[in-house]
Amino acid sequence: MRKISIVLFLTCSSMLLAGCGGKSGNANQTNANSNTAANSNANANTQAQSTPLPEFSDPETAFAEGNKLFDANKTELAIEAYNQAVKMNPDFADAWFQLGVSYALIEKQKEIESMNEEVEATPTPTPTKSKSKTKKDAPVVRTKDSEKAFEKAVTAYKKIIAKNAKDDAAFYNLGRAYNKLDEDEDAEKALRQAVKLQPEDTRYQTELGAILNKLAKYDEAMKALKKALEIDPENSAAEELLDKAEAGKKRVSFGVTPKPAQTTDDGPVKSKPTKTGDDTEMPSTTSTPEKEVTKPGATKPAAKPESKPDKKMDKKGNP
Repeated sequence: MRKISIVLFLTCSSMLLAGCGGKSGNANQTNANSNTAANSNANANTQAQSTPLPEFSDPETAFAEGNKLFDANKTELAIEAYNQAVKMNPDFADAWFQLGVSYALIEKQKEIESMNEEVEATPTPTPTKSKSKTKKDAPVVRTKDSEKAFEKAVTAYKKIIAKNAKDDAAFYNLGRAYNKLDEDEDAEKALRQAVKLQPEDTRYQTELGAILNKLAKYDEAMKALKKALEIDPENSAAEELLDKAEAGKKRVSFGVTPKPAQTTDDGPVKSKPTKTGDDTEMPSTTSTPEKEVTKPGATKPAAKPESKPDKKMDKKGNP
């Protein structure tokens, strides 16, 4: 009887162990399958993100594809396409310009992210070293990719204008490129030429008004922006810029220092200051008799003898 009990105990134990082992194996297999699926999805997403653009056969196709990607907010891919375009055609001005715009967006995004990180990490600002003075005529050093692209655009647009001085679009885009580089005076010159060649283009008038606002030439800006609205009454950008120009003009008008009041011929004449004993000039409030002034080189008149009372004289003239 005792042997039978031992046999039954061993049999039940082996069955329990086999059941547990089967469940553990199934669980491990399920986890392995889940991990494999997750890894495959992650790899697929990574592969989709890192898929390079195809090599385009001509710069125009690359530029067109870059514009599509830019409009779809795929800025980094657009940069790759524009880079292909300018690599095949280094004088592709529009591609250089769009490349600059794309780089500027990425740089702005990174700048915002960096500022947010600094605010969270270091709430207390750290003292910064004073910037060293630079010469006014020192050449500007461009460090950002956007600035370098806009400089290339300026060079390319100048080449177009050299071949055709009546290309209003080239002058317009040249002005925009200068504006991106904060070279406002050159931007104004280029945009004025674009407006001169094509005065009925509302975009040209609007861009000219914007740069004139930037230069605080509010009267001229208002003139250009009113012309832009005359051409296209639905031009919301020109309308907004016109409001800014009018506000700027008011600020300048209120900030003008009044001229000192000028005396008129029929008004009272202010009294001249006279000297006191301590050589401090004080305004005179009472009239004083004028002293005789001797001009240089003139002889001083002889003093009059004092008059004495008459004495009686005798016939001989003796007192």
